[in-house]
Amino acid sequence: MTEAVDKQTVYVVDDDAAIRDSIAFLVTSIGYSCETYASAEAFLEIAKFETPSCLVVDVRMSKMSGLELQRTLLAREATIGMVFVTGHGDIPMAVAAIRAGAVGFLEKPFHEQQLLDNINEALRCSERTTNAAKCRSAVVARLAQLTAREREVLDLVMEGKQNKAIAMALDLSIKTVEVHRSKVMEKMAVMSVAELACCVNLAR
Repeated sequence: MTEAVDKQTVYVVDDDAAIRDSIAFLVTSIGYSCETYASAEAFLEIAKFETPSCLVVDVRMSKMSGLELQRTLLAREATIGMVFVTGHGDIPMAVAAIRAGAVGFLEKPFHEQQLLDNINEALRCSERTTNAAKCRSAVVARLAQLTAREREVLDLVMEGKQNKAIAMALDLSIKTVEVHRSKVMEKMAVMSVAELACCVNLAR
């Protein structure tokens, strides 16, 4: 079995207590943290995804279904990886779940290793998206520190304009443009225009 990674949590949402307990026993046996919920609504009340995590969720539940929960999490831009389990699945349902970003769609009864493989892949996906989201938030925060004039200079730099052209466009001296440009690079924590472009594209 694959070794677990610290601080990663597997959430189990299923209205069948036996299934919840079985999956919880399996994932905790390899060192993952696990929390179980009997409904999607109960899970959403506490949902926080600050670290990589995985959600193992039943498709059919009495109130909110697993697919409805997936749509809700997507609307919230959650970075959690999802694995669906079901005793009543069909191909259109599986296709919808996978197209929306689920890592796996398993029919009950499933093999333990198959579930663990899906969970590990979901955690890897969550780690990538969580890190990307954190990077994006950091870049957005840096952009917010720019003054209105610095943002104008930034936009023109992104258009490929040189200092002389920027000075003419903004009716500034070249020296003033150089100062603003230096401040932009400093506040954005970059060393080159290429790095600056990567940051701006990430924030879009």
